Amino acid sequence: MLKPLRWQFTLLYALTAAAIIALVGGGAYVLVARYFERITDLALQHKMAHEFHSLNAPLPSTLVFADTDWSMLRNERSAPGSRMLTLDEARRIALAARGGEIKEIELEQDTKRYEVKLRDGSELKIDAYSGQIIEIEINGEYLSPPSIPVILPAAYDAELASIFVLPLDAQGRILFNPNPAALPMLAHQEALDAALRNGFDLRTITTATGQQVRLLTYRLTRPDGPAALQLGRVLTDQTQVLNQLLTGLLGFGLIGALIVGAAGWWLSGRALRPAEEAWARQLRFISSASHELRAPLTLIRASAEVALRNAEDEDQRELLADVLSESDHMRRLVDDLLTLSRLDSGALTLQRQPIQLSDFLADVQRHAARLGDEQGVTITLAKTEGTVFADPDRLRQILLILIDNALRYTPAGGTITLSAELAGKQVRIGVRDTGCGIAPEHLPHLFERFYRADQARNRANNGNNAGLGLSIAKGLVEAHGGTIGVESKVNAGTLVWFTIPAA
Repeated sequence: MLKPLRWQFTLLYALTAAAIIALVGGGAYVLVARYFERITDLALQHKMAHEFHSLNAPLPSTLVFADTDWSMLRNERSAPGSRMLTLDEARRIALAARGGEIKEIELEQDTKRYEVKLRDGSELKIDAYSGQIIEIEINGEYLSPPSIPVILPAAYDAELASIFVLPLDAQGRILFNPNPAALPMLAHQEALDAALRNGFDLRTITTATGQQVRLLTYRLTRPDGPAALQLGRVLTDQTQVLNQLLTGLLGFGLIGALIVGAAGWWLSGRALRPAEEAWARQLRFISSASHELRAPLTLIRASAEVALRNAEDEDQRELLADVLSESDHMRRLVDDLLTLSRLDSGALTLQRQPIQLSDFLADVQRHAARLGDEQGVTITLAKTEGTVFADPDRLRQILLILIDNALRYTPAGGTITLSAELAGKQVRIGVRDTGCGIAPEHLPHLFERFYRADQARNRANNGNNAGLGLSIAKGLVEAHGGTIGVESKVNAGTLVWFTIPAA
């Protein structure tokens, strides 16, 4: 009974975990993507400013801070001036300056300089923070430091190295190729036209080979030379990193959701175990009580019948008739509770067989017509077609519940109509009455146990309606694999329909 609730809890845990993983993973993905975009745009601007300086062209105002911003970003991450050099970095500086083979390298703590001794007998001293070569000694002679600046390898320098430059004329022709490698693309005319109009243009394009390129184009501010400079950076490596990150996040997210789902199944099982045990005890009590009550009720009814046959006083006969009526009511109530307990526990056994509805409904209508005649209500048959695969006793019980419910609220002179028609792979069976109808606010609750839409009407029926009939009908229909519903309008009658799989 509580297994669907356990599945709901497990699904809730898994969805919650998936949502948290998606938020964290999505945030990480967005941060990395924005970092790539920021570093790429800043590198393009820095490189563009460098090209303007190389051409002795006036620097546009939008590029004034490019050098400063790039230097600050580089120093924050990898520039030697913001931290002490490692041994590997000092070794690379020494090899770049002198070559050969390093014999010994150590850090002088007092001066914060690296002293490097080479196999050829030369020695170098390197500032541990700036990376500058302070002194070179070869066979006792001191030489001036190299005039060529020594650049440390860094990821941000690789960003600059991956940028290609296209000097263009106004028609988009490449004037010369200053790049050491082959060009990945020709000039982008649309970006060039936008830059010539607006001064600059920044966009991401897709080349004919399917590569994404971040493109920065500036109109040159010199009257001679190129009309514009177009700088680009191929984003293939960044796209691969982002794709790998996304794949990893999806994989970890799926594994995490499965782990949380399994843990949720276990936790929900432990949490619901006391409720399941209590529910099982309740079902056992109802079943046992129903069985135990049937015997004394049968004895009470038999004794009342015997007493009624021998009674001569009219008051006694009326009293015994009431006893018989109430014992019948109690017997029906006990049977209903027993049926509900079997439905809840899944212990109800259905003896399914093909049932031809035209004959079956005609038989039900013939027996129910007698009850209708007593109240002045006509019970008729409409179109009946189809064959269902169902338990005939339980199907009759469903129909009698619906007919009894319709009789209660259909006034004398009214009509109750039974019908059956094919609806795809199911047969739709209906019980329509011309009674007082049901208010819309009651319709969603009609199949709830012990729910009675109108307490006054039930008192008028001598309290014989305990509010279990429709809930039993619903349980029996669902046990057959069908559905049940109700359509009603106040003072316009009610239609209760249900479906049963066709044979």
